[in-house]
Formats: sequence, structure tokens, C-alpha cells
Amino acid sequence: MTKVSVAKEDAVPTGELVVLKSVNKHFGALHVLQDIDLSIARGEVVVVIGPSGSGKSTLCRTINRLETIDSGAIAIDGKPLPQEGRELARLRADVGMVFQSFNLFAHKTVLENVMLGQVKVRKADKKQAEEKARALLDRVGVATQADKYPAQLSGGQQQRVAIARALAMDPKVMLFDEPTSALDPEMINEVLEVMQQLARDGMTMIVVTHEMGFARSAANRVVFMADGRIVEEAVPDQFFSNPRSDRAKDFLSKILHH
Repeated sequence: MTKVSVAKEDAVPTGELVVLKSVNKHFGALHVLQDIDLSIARGEVVVVIGPSGSGKSTLCRTINRLETIDSGAIAIDGKPLPQEGRELARLRADVGMVFQSFNLFAHKTVLENVMLGQVKVRKADKKQAEEKARALLDRVGVATQADKYPAQLSGGQQQRVAIARALAMDPKVMLFDEPTSALDPEMINEVLEVMQQLARDGMTMIVVTHEMGFARSAANRVVFMADGRIVEEAVPDQFFSNPRSDRAKDFLSKILHH
């Protein structure tokens, strides 16, 4: 594992792909994101961890504008987030998102789910879209399930289809919002393995997760959030072996020694 991460660190291209500046977000009286500054380089894997209610998922959802922000600025590949309409749809195609719940279309086959965005948003021709969809389903290990409907698949398989569907749009960055938290324990690894491979292939990724093993082995950087703020960020080895903040020490002691 260490060998992979060293090579990966050497291979991170420069250039900031996602930039958040002084981002604030309230839900009513609750200040869920407080002056968030965060930059993610092209090809970087950033894992966001922290206690429940710390703002991790909200942070993730602001990056493709599923949540609006109250103040501050977010830019992707040098362009500010669009407000609505066609520009927003295009942005969402550039920012792949994988959620806790798989959000697949129940009445469409696995293959159709992965083809849909290519045809509708990217205006790809059907034959090309199908070829690409089949190649991606093969890449995530569910090629044999192409003609089934989502309900016929296990949770782990559905989540891998959701990853293939996001990849089909050739996104510049992939957001993962607790992608394994709705899965049975034995299915978690099959999804994390696909994500590990994406990380090795150089995909820019922002991953909100409780899976510390993934954070250790796949992240270039760990961002630790608590109470709506980024408390600490560091490379995984440093963060897990020697966290600087009391909040992080407290969090790690609770999850690593139970």
C-alpha cells in the first residue's frame, strides 16, 4: 500500500481544480459551514472525516450546488459555480457525485442508467454511449448485470453502477458522500476497491467517509471537520499517527480503539 501512495504523491499534477473561499452556509440558526477555505489539486484525493453533524456532507453537496451557499465563493476549473439552468446541468456533468443511497432509476436497466446522462446531457450517440457504458460496467466489476434492474442487484453492486454512471460523464472531479454507509459490511470493500482503483488512475476525488482504512491508503490529504469548520488537514500518516488538534485526537481515540 505504501508503495502505491508514494507513487501517487509523486504523480499529483499541479493546478487547483476545486477552490472554496470563505464559504458559509446556514440551515436556519445552525451555522453548518463556517468560513471554509479548501483547494483541491487536479489528481488529488482528499478524504473528509469528522464527527456526525460536522458539515462534511453539506460541504460535499455545495460543490455541485445541491446546496446553495450564503456567502463565499466556489470555483471549479477556474469558473465560478453557475446559479441555475443549462450551465448548472453542465457543471453537474463535470462533477460526478455518488451518494449514500444509490439514486439509480428503478425502471431502467443497469445499462440504461449508465447510458442516460451520456445521451441526454453529453449528447452522445446511442451506440457509443452503450459501448462506453459496457466498458465502465466492466471496469467496476458488474458487466454481467447490464440487463438487470437495480432492484435485482445487491447494494454493493448498485453503488458500483452509480460510480460507473458518474464516470460515464467524464467528470473532472468525483464527489463521494459516505458512499458505503448504507451498505452491509461485506459489500463495503467491493465499493472501496473500485474507489481505490480510481484514485490510482489519477481521478480527482473528494470523499466523505467513515472508512479510515480507505482514508489511510487512498488519500493524499485528510481534512478533519468539526462543528462546521476545517479543524485540521494533513497527509494521512501524519494525521493518524500525530493529530495536532484536541478535537482530532478525541475523534480518533473514539473510533480507532473501540
